[in-house]
Amino acid sequence: MVLLSLDWWFILEKSVLAMVIIGLSFFIAMYTTWAERKVAAWMQDRIGPNRAGPLGLFQPLADGGKLFFKEEIIPLASNKILFILGPGLAMITALVTSTVIPWGGTLNFFGREVSMQVSDIDMGILFVFGVVSMGVYGIMIGGWASNNKFSLLAAIRGASQMISYELPMGLALIAVLLMTGSLKMSVIVQNQLEIGWHIIYQPIGFLIFFICALAECNRTPFDLPEAENELNFGYHQEYSSMKLGFYLFAEYINMFVSAAVMVTLYFGGYDIPFVNEATWDIPNWLMAFISFSVLMTKIVFFLFVFLWIRWTIPRFRYDQLMNLGWKKLIPLALLNMIATAAVMLWLNK
Repeated sequence: MVLLSLDWWFILEKSVLAMVIIGLSFFIAMYTTWAERKVAAWMQDRIGPNRAGPLGLFQPLADGGKLFFKEEIIPLASNKILFILGPGLAMITALVTSTVIPWGGTLNFFGREVSMQVSDIDMGILFVFGVVSMGVYGIMIGGWASNNKFSLLAAIRGASQMISYELPMGLALIAVLLMTGSLKMSVIVQNQLEIGWHIIYQPIGFLIFFICALAECNRTPFDLPEAENELNFGYHQEYSSMKLGFYLFAEYINMFVSAAVMVTLYFGGYDIPFVNEATWDIPNWLMAFISFSVLMTKIVFFLFVFLWIRWTIPRFRYDQLMNLGWKKLIPLALLNMIATAAVMLWLNK
């Protein structure tokens, strides 16, 4: 009887949407590697990838094929189970966070209202933070299981960095939640459709969130877990073949998801700026496509900013990294949260 009561169409819709999002995440991650080399070449007056296909567009496929077919080496002294688990956990946590992001409005499909969001749970943003915090285990497990001192030191660096920068990120987020009164990602987007983008009201909160996102993704200038000068290759030094590929791809997927979360929280999500979409007399499927395209345009812009920063700002020293997180960002995030709470209390009198 339970099986008969299930809404199989709903399950099918969400399964297809989840697979599309996973495929999109892999595609964006692949071509972010191409864009990174092209942006670096442009900034350094070089050409960049130009051999594999027109403009080097097949280069990510060549890189992926190389990782798939390379010999896989597992160190004899490693903990083999955890050595395999580490990159898998990093990849899973990177992909799962995208399930609560609203990728567009509602789509009418064969008479059914299909939401372009896999799961609109009540604690959506807490789910994102909970899953992201699990990503540190992928780094720690991989670094420890390798039985390599450089890998272990890099994993400890990465874990302490991620834990340190999750605190100001969470405090910056509380200011947004005070404005919306909900943890649901769809409500956060809807609130911005009504009152305007949160970046207008929370510029300091966004700046803190953006800096912390760089640190959470191990991007320059916060890429100390992969600092070649001190730690060789970092926490994934002993990895090869597709296990190494999982770690590398997880970083780019994290960039993609972080950009999507920032756009959802501060830049209206799929909202089209300066226009009122309710006045448009166009088919529902076209409206859904336009809103999704607007969201992706905003995400691509932030991905470009991620790449731009890498080739512009030098890496921090470790003491500078910790001082910025604990002595600068946390007090600033607390002040921003208190100021937002005071304003909201005054407005609601």
